[in-house]
Amino acid sequence: MFSTWTSATAVLRRVGIPLILIAVVVLASAGLAYAQAAPAQQAPPAAPAQAAPPPQTRVFTGDVGIMYNIIKPDKTADFEMVIGKLKEALAKSDDPVHKQMAQGWRVMKNPEPMAQGGNYLYVFLIDPVVKDADYTVSKVLAKAFRPRCRSSSRCTPRALPAA
Repeated sequence: MFSTWTSATAVLRRVGIPLILIAVVVLASAGLAYAQAAPAQQAPPAAPAQAAPPPQTRVFTGDVGIMYNIIKPDKTADFEMVIGKLKEALAKSDDPVHKQMAQGWRVMKNPEPMAQGGNYLYVFLIDPVVKDADYTVSKVLAKAFRPRCRSSSRCTPRALPAA
């Protein structure tokens, strides 16, 4: 009985192991070929390397608009300074759209810090909304303070005129 087992083991070693290795190699190469072919078929056409993201806008489609701003506790003074400059910009503007925006744009601050993180919630309530008007704060400030804010990306609290 021992000799039969030994001969079966020897046959398995001579025939079975090479068959298993061949099966593994065939399956691995088929899987590798599929993995290389699949992305080529599913890959979308290459986009231009330097495609710029679309500009950020805040245009409301309804009659009422709401924006939430969560501000860190140590940045509330900076945020309130920017909101003061926003109100000043809308009030001084000769643009009739800005005049209409100023009439309906209210800013409310939750007097209590939020439970998580201690941040403060500021809500912009716009009622009524000026149709097709862009309510992006940086763009309104850039337009009003153009000499100091050459682009909306550079219109920061430091760039605004002192109060």
